Amino acid sequence: MNMQMVAGSYLIYHLTGSAALLGTLSLAHAVPTIVLSLFGGAIADRVQKKGILFLGLLLSSAVSLGVAITLTTGFLSRENTGSWWILMLSSLLQGIIMGLMMPARQSIIPEMVSREQAMNAVALNTLGMNVLSLVAPAAAGFFIDAFGFAAVYYTITGLNIYAAVFMFFIPHTHQIAIHEGNILADIRDGFKYMLRKRIILVILIFTLFFVLLSMPYRQLLPIFVDDILKVGATGMGVLMSASGAGAMIGSLVLANLPSKNRGVILLVSGLLSGVALLGFSFSTSWFGSLAFLFFVGLGQTGRVTSSNALLQSYVEGEYMGRVMSIFMMEWGLVSLCTFVAGLMAEVIPVQWVVGGFALLLVVISILALSFTPSIRKLE
Repeated sequence: MNMQMVAGSYLIYHLTGSAALLGTLSLAHAVPTIVLSLFGGAIADRVQKKGILFLGLLLSSAVSLGVAITLTTGFLSRENTGSWWILMLSSLLQGIIMGLMMPARQSIIPEMVSREQAMNAVALNTLGMNVLSLVAPAAAGFFIDAFGFAAVYYTITGLNIYAAVFMFFIPHTHQIAIHEGNILADIRDGFKYMLRKRIILVILIFTLFFVLLSMPYRQLLPIFVDDILKVGATGMGVLMSASGAGAMIGSLVLANLPSKNRGVILLVSGLLSGVALLGFSFSTSWFGSLAFLFFVGLGQTGRVTSSNALLQSYVEGEYMGRVMSIFMMEWGLVSLCTFVAGLMAEVIPVQWVVGGFALLLVVISILALSFTPSIRKLE
């Protein structure tokens, strides 16, 4: 996923030089993710999550292999004007797969550990992802400069197959509950449950603002890399790895903390990410940008771990897949927000677009810290 984020966004900007198309790539991913996450959550509450994950990984490998072949044959290239539609189709298909697969991935953890261990388990899971977010972007940037984009997509294909094989070692989890009625009825019941448990809704709303305002910078990073810092694909990978380093350190710390003050951790993480992202937006220094993204990653892992742990501690097991589907819809909404940011970057300097989002996140985080004791008091 980390390698694909680097390769996809950098490749379409390399082919077209268009910030609008860079944002549209996110939109192609966003729409199916938003629409299908609800169904993915309902399915996850009906069937074994292990099977959903296995099938999703195989389908992802097929999509990556298709992109790799079009690059190898030269069909996807600058010379073939308009061939960027291949990347749009790839992003659309990956959005479909992610929408159906990610709720199962997020909701399987509390079936394997006790609720008291939820934050530690989520932190360890996040640590695994953050180790790769440290290594994989830099590797992708090096592969692009040294061997070309096709090498990255072949590697992504192999890693997805590798993950699918090892999915066999995941044990079967809970006894599947029998649901009467259709999936739409399950989705409706999930929304009713969240309205009854207002604290879950409050967590989801704050997390939504956090994600929408802090994540679009990743898709717009090629503009910073090419037009402002001028460091190339390898530099882009190193920047993303700096964020991964901050996230990894944050995960190590959180994995060893007791299950206390998770609401405060969530709110402070929003403030830290907003301030650091604001600094990165207007930085013209290579080392300054690396430092700011380190703290962006630190804040992001605090948000991911605390929000996941809170939801998995307060949500009843039979609704876990559906609640986590709402949580995963936020990632689709990020892509939608990135599309808007890409359009804005066509007429406004990208520093002001990303910096404006960051400033808004800072304001919201301060207001939440000051006026939402219901979140602050969450353990």
